[in-house]
Amino acid sequence: MTSEISKLPKQWTKDTALSFLSDHYDVSRETCDKLSHYVSLLAKWQRSINLVSGKTIADVWERHIVDSAQLISHLPKEPANILDLGSGAGLPAVILAIMTDHNVAMVESDTRKCAFMQTALRETGAKATIHNTRLESLPFQDADIITARAFAPLDRLLDWTAPQHKEGQIFWLLKGKGVNEELTNVPVSQKVVTEQYHSLVAGDGVILRLQREALS
Repeated sequence: MTSEISKLPKQWTKDTALSFLSDHYDVSRETCDKLSHYVSLLAKWQRSINLVSGKTIADVWERHIVDSAQLISHLPKEPANILDLGSGAGLPAVILAIMTDHNVAMVESDTRKCAFMQTALRETGAKATIHNTRLESLPFQDADIITARAFAPLDRLLDWTAPQHKEGQIFWLLKGKGVNEELTNVPVSQKVVTEQYHSLVAGDGVILRLQREALS
C-alpha cells in the first residue's frame, strides 16, 4: 500500500480521516458512524480514565484511528484469528473489529480499560472477545496474527507470547523510532524474521512484521 503515502491528507481531521478510510479501505457510511461514536466514547471516558496520552486527544483521528486502521492493508482478506496484546483503549483491536470481519480477541489486565472496550463494542455493534487478565495467564488462543501497539519491548513480547505460538503465526506491531534498538536486544535464540514498513501517520513510526522461524 505504499502508493497511499503520496495521497495522504496534508492535515488529518475527522473529515479527511474518514474520507481517506472510505477511499482506501472501502469503509461504509455506517462504519464511519461507528468510528465516530468510538471517538466520542474515548473522549468521554478519557476524562476519568487515562486511556491514551492526553496530548494525543486533539489528534485522535491521525494518532489513533488511522494509525490503527493502517494495519488492515497488511492483514489477510479471509477472516483470521487476531490476538491483540495490552489492548488498553482498544487500539488497534476495537478499530479492527469495527472495520473488518476478522475474529478479534483482546487481552488487557486493567479492569477499567476492559469496561471501556466492552462499552465501545456494545455501542458500535462490533464483535470481539475481551480477556481481562495478564498475557502470562491467558489460555492458548490459536491466533493466526498477533497485534500490539506500545505494549512491550520485543524481547519481552516474544518471551510472553511463547505459549501462544503456532506454526505460521505472524506479528504485526505498531512501533516507534526505537524499533531497531529493540531488535538488537532480541536474543539470537529467538530466531525471528522481520520486515519494516513506513507508518502512514507517524514520521518516525513503523509497522513491524515479525515471524518466528520454523523449527527444523
